[in-house]
Amino acid sequence: MQPKPRGVVTQSPAGRKASSLPPPDPAAQAHSLALQEEIRARIIAAGGWISFAEYMEMALYAPGKGYYMAGQQRFGAAGDFITAPELGSVLGRVLARTLAPGLGHDGILEFGGGSGALAAQIHAALPQVPYHLLEPSPDLQAQQRARCPTVQHLREFPSEWQGVFLANEVLDAMSVAVVEKMPDGSLREMGVMADANGFAWAPSPQPLPAPLLQPLRPYLADWPVGYRTEVCPAATAWLQSLAERLQRGRILLIDYGQEAAAYYHPQRYRGSLRAYHRHHLLEEPFYWPGLCDLTADVNFSTLMETAVASGMRIVWYGPLARFLVSHGLPEVYAELQAQAGAEQRLALNNEIKKLTLPQEMGERFQVLILEKGKEA
Repeated sequence: MQPKPRGVVTQSPAGRKASSLPPPDPAAQAHSLALQEEIRARIIAAGGWISFAEYMEMALYAPGKGYYMAGQQRFGAAGDFITAPELGSVLGRVLARTLAPGLGHDGILEFGGGSGALAAQIHAALPQVPYHLLEPSPDLQAQQRARCPTVQHLREFPSEWQGVFLANEVLDAMSVAVVEKMPDGSLREMGVMADANGFAWAPSPQPLPAPLLQPLRPYLADWPVGYRTEVCPAATAWLQSLAERLQRGRILLIDYGQEAAAYYHPQRYRGSLRAYHRHHLLEEPFYWPGLCDLTADVNFSTLMETAVASGMRIVWYGPLARFLVSHGLPEVYAELQAQAGAEQRLALNNEIKKLTLPQEMGERFQVLILEKGKEA
């Protein structure tokens, strides 16, 4: 079992063929088949083709059926991947130290929140600070309440906020448009069609829309035919919305990804889109929809450009390992080690390795801190 692999390799890993995995149990198959019927109906209604972004949105977030909206185990050893807060409390404690000096009267609003591990860690370190979660999944809301009963769940995005917006591994789960270079040198959006075997890739019959083409123009000439990559307008729109609603305070984003020059490097010719099921990286993104996670790297250059254009200031940007060391990891480590027994110290050392080693999360994750207005 490994942590969820992070995509900074120059080429997406080949992954495992779905045919090599044991089939899901009958109940899981029935769940997926119900979602597949919804997706198939959407494709038929659209004339036989939908964008991959639309497919990904349904596969992950269809009410009651999408991967994040149903009740299956997702996080930890029994799930499909492990996130940094599931390893231990180091990340939460460092974040608490980082956020404490500049909190506004609204406190912290964490998006998503997963199992609630990060919320519990930060809230334990900052018990007097209001902590809120915005989580669309009823099942995950229940898990979060059980793990941290004192946090508050919001039903909708607040129109104004003074404090902190926090997102750990949220952007990688936003729906992406997939683009491929055709033999004539043009770019086409790759979408999804339904066939007798399920779902398959198919290029759009229409030229690539300007919003998808524009960020790719500087790199297009260097790409070989068949080069495939992703664009995520949803992330840009989401960050713009945060910037508009934040009156004063900070936005802190943690995710795996890189800047545009690396993101669109010619050697990354298969892009970064990937699927995970039971800690296995899969070649096929159409494997049992609703039962596997779909994810893509984050383009941090686009986020930083969007932030500046939206009136935000970039306070800090860099890899997770450097962020941790420069924001209190030595002190946090000393505190935890002093309180730990032999087994706990071993677990703590392993956690530090996972968070800081380049081949683990240390270089594959990036941290971006943005600020608006004077510090609260």
